[in-house]
Amino acid sequence: MEYVYAALILNESGEEINEDNLTDVLDAAGVDVEESRVKALVAALEDVDIDEAVSEAAAVPAGGAAAGGAAGGEAAADEGGEEEEVEETSDVPDTTDDDDDEDEEASGEGLGELFG
Repeated sequence: MEYVYAALILNESGEEINEDNLTDVLDAAGVDVEESRVKALVAALEDVDIDEAVSEAAAVPAGGAAAGGAAGGEAAADEGGEEEEVEETSDVPDTTDDDDDEDEEASGEGLGELFG
């Protein structure tokens, strides 16, 4: 997620989303940067209008998918069938580290140095 956040910061500040800028933001935040992930993200965002994507994501209700699944389950139960539980999954890999909390203050200082 840190890589996506860095891209959002660059977009919000009007900076170009390229490998150098993304790496600078991640370095300032104290993230161990993997070049392959930076290159993949820059390539994936090449033809994406981030502002439009964010506004579309904000327009979708948070419980939209869950409510649709529940309505389908109720219809099946009304027909005499058994209700199935739907397991929600994500296509985004979990890249969180448990030791991120230890260095929050230091990463904030790095961002301050980057943006003055």
